[in-house]
Amino acid sequence: MPIPLGSMMLGAAFVAALGAAAHASESKPTIVLVHGAFAESSSWNGVIAELNQHGYRTIAAANPLRGVASDAAAVATVIESVQGPVVLVGHSYGGPVITAAADGKSNIRALVYVAAFAPEAGESSLTLSSKFPGSTLGEALQPVPLSGGGQDLYVQAAKFHQQFAADVSAETASLMAATQRPVTAAALAEPSGAPTWKTIPTYSIYGSADRNIPPEVLKFMAERAHAVKTVVVEGASHALMVSHPHKVASLIEDAAKAP
Repeated sequence: MPIPLGSMMLGAAFVAALGAAAHASESKPTIVLVHGAFAESSSWNGVIAELNQHGYRTIAAANPLRGVASDAAAVATVIESVQGPVVLVGHSYGGPVITAAADGKSNIRALVYVAAFAPEAGESSLTLSSKFPGSTLGEALQPVPLSGGGQDLYVQAAKFHQQFAADVSAETASLMAATQRPVTAAALAEPSGAPTWKTIPTYSIYGSADRNIPPEVLKFMAERAHAVKTVVVEGASHALMVSHPHKVASLIEDAAKAP
């Protein structure tokens, strides 16, 4: 039985629309998210949900939290698995990791620092966190000796809510405290390498009530990097990707859409 011409035209239009939608999705950069110390990949869940809804492919990379150079090498393998442009996003200690992982990668469209360190060559998370007063993290840490030497650092469960995520519910903070991943003390003290934020467009977002990294430090780093856009979320904690996923996702999309 012959297929009516109108039905054929509608079918062709439908296929063309699907193809256009697929092409639009493919043309968008992949968002690679790197968690920091005392967090893990699921801390990005709210951000991922929004980005996925807007058609972005997202990868929450597992950050080993063992050392800047080795952690960056692990993230670099994730970047190398992606075809096409990448927006690289780091939280807290994830900032030095994305800074190093972007070195030599031609497909990095932008770096987004979410309450994150953006170090100059030779700087470490420890040196930057003490550049201005205000961090109370040291008082909240619990060191655990490693069998091979050195220490793993955790945030004490009883202090996690107020120290790390004061603007999330007590129930959510309790879960975050239980699932936190430790960072080695050596990783926080490891000097950074090439400051790729000098050559790659940079975006910054942080909270005014951050107790891990003083807001003055975060402001200093954003200004030094000549960030294309900086967002300060009033009253937000260090865990603003959990408490304010919409604002974080919105800035990531700004970076992704920039020419």
